[in-house]
Amino acid sequence: MGRYFDDLETRSADAREAALAQDLPKVIARALTAPGLRAHLGDVDPASITSRAALAKLPVLRKSDLGAAQKSAAPFGGLTTKPAHAFAHIFQSPGPIYEPGDVSRDWWRLGRFLHACGVGEGDIVQNCFGYHLTPAGMIFENGARAVGAAVLPAGTGQTELQVRAAVDIGCTVYAGTPDYLKVILDKAEEMGEGLSFARAAVSGGALFPSLRKEYADRGIQCLQCYATADLGNVAYESDAMEGMIVDEGVIVEIVRPGTGDPVPAGEVGEVVVTTLNPDYPLVRFATGDMSAVMAGESPCGRTNMRIKGWMGRADQTAKIKGMFVRPEQVAAFVAAHPEVVKARVIATRDGEMDAMTVQIETEATEADRFGAGIVSALKLKGKIELLAPGSLPNDGLVIEDQRKYD
Repeated sequence: MGRYFDDLETRSADAREAALAQDLPKVIARALTAPGLRAHLGDVDPASITSRAALAKLPVLRKSDLGAAQKSAAPFGGLTTKPAHAFAHIFQSPGPIYEPGDVSRDWWRLGRFLHACGVGEGDIVQNCFGYHLTPAGMIFENGARAVGAAVLPAGTGQTELQVRAAVDIGCTVYAGTPDYLKVILDKAEEMGEGLSFARAAVSGGALFPSLRKEYADRGIQCLQCYATADLGNVAYESDAMEGMIVDEGVIVEIVRPGTGDPVPAGEVGEVVVTTLNPDYPLVRFATGDMSAVMAGESPCGRTNMRIKGWMGRADQTAKIKGMFVRPEQVAAFVAAHPEVVKARVIATRDGEMDAMTVQIETEATEADRFGAGIVSALKLKGKIELLAPGSLPNDGLVIEDQRKYD
């Protein structure tokens, strides 16, 4: 096994951008062959989309858009470039949302992550992701096949049987959610059995530092990836364990919640992903997850952009005084006032009543000048606080709900 999955991982920044300029027009042209994506993207010339800046001018596709499209054009909303019967699998996720899947090599690109985990020929992966309706089990199985590992399709639950199988088969790698590995390890101790897990590839939940340390103390290196049912692998850890490296098959943007506008490097925002998958070419798909770009390159030698991992959800909608306030309304207020750098709505309680404060980063000194704009955008009146630019925390929040419900 080589150190890297392929040469793409160590390209120079110039080489990666040159490849992007070649790939993007093809991706957009392919996307326009899918009726649902063509309707969403509108009148766009694929030849004009040759850079990240040009890509950022296209509309964002949200999960709600995907669900609405699927209701009118089942099962995939016209967002795939081939019919449903041409895929190997059709999955159902909560919503319900339907996702396609295929069995071609590394279709979801999990092989790159598993390779970074040190998984390859000679390994047997105990795959504890679900195989029933949802795609996680097949996503990881497809990745294991890409690196030449065998798979025990264990699925979830039946922990005693999981231990028995791990012992009898000699499974060397665990794949599943971060916390379920501890359940298996503890059950094995209870049963007086020793397991052969040396590595763990996890996703679908928080990997707390204390849990990672516990696995390391038991001789198991545990790395995580950020993947979704719609996009496949988005970013992954290497043994350097410094942030998450963006996968070579996607383009990641960090945008201001409620908009499609990229934020400055290092600022927290919503993760928006364009996938280069020709069968399901989602363009500027908003994940709803928050993260931020990390400066520099990974010490492991992989040169692609890094993100900080999961930092919360972008959907910060709150009901205040009986009215929903959404991030896009806050964004509209900022866009309407060029002198405003950033704004944040804070929901609190004043006795038994809701209260709203709008904090505004600006050089302006008169709060009253923003009152009408706030009512116009948010449909509510509230207290206005003016702050110097740079005062608000870099946490991606545009709506902060400080009310206590217990």
